[in-house]
Amino acid sequence: MTIRFISRQLPWQALVLLSVGASFANAQAPAPAAPAAAPAPYRSSFDGYQPYTDEKAVNWKEANDEVGRIGGWRAYAKEAQGPAAQGTPAAGTAADPHAGHGKPAQVKP
Repeated sequence: MTIRFISRQLPWQALVLLSVGASFANAQAPAPAAPAAAPAPYRSSFDGYQPYTDEKAVNWKEANDEVGRIGGWRAYAKEAQGPAAQGTPAAGTAADPHAGHGKPAQVKP
């Protein structure tokens, strides 16, 4: 009975061994190693480091007066938006976007 079991399994095992052997036979030789590239020149991470320097302290009253002279926070907001926001309104936009508030809604046909 044991011989029969082994004989049934033998063709399957032999087939597996033959396929593994064939895959090793068809394996390609490894490609030759590429020549080593020259190492990059050393550059420290601290090259160009600028140490922290304290800014000159400004009187807070003078700083507040300066902000008031240039137009307050709105001047800084326009500056942050870039040059397009500092000029005239774009074509097709109303000069005052809030001009129509409070008027009854118009129904378009």
